[in-house]
Amino acid sequence: MTNSVLWDSSAILALLDADDADHGRAVAAARQIASEARPCFVTNYVEAEAHALLLRKLGRTLARQWLTAGGLPVVRALPSEEQHAKEILARHADKDWTLCDAISFAVLDARHIARAFTFDRHFRQYGRIQVLGLPR
Repeated sequence: MTNSVLWDSSAILALLDADDADHGRAVAAARQIASEARPCFVTNYVEAEAHALLLRKLGRTLARQWLTAGGLPVVRALPSEEQHAKEILARHADKDWTLCDAISFAVLDARHIARAFTFDRHFRQYGRIQVLGLPR
């Protein structure tokens, strides 16, 4: 799993919304990930966050289609990873990271995964993660 890529909700939205400012970069990054045949996944937290984001931005039909299509495997965060996420938030009280962000960081840490496809600057702030999508 160390070769895997976590997809964040910001990348999912950018990929599906042609009007999103990051759409072109999302398409290019998704093609690059596919060409490298890297296994991809979302966490159960990202799945819920992405569904809510798609519902709000693109409507219930597209949000439901994305949710039920089962395009990306869903990795469930373990209780130990959830606890580690809370510790990350406590340790970085100066950041405005969400619990979903911190769960992603904890899953990446625990499973020795170094890549995330995202347009969320919080991933870069956390460090230790190669961020695919965001310009350098």
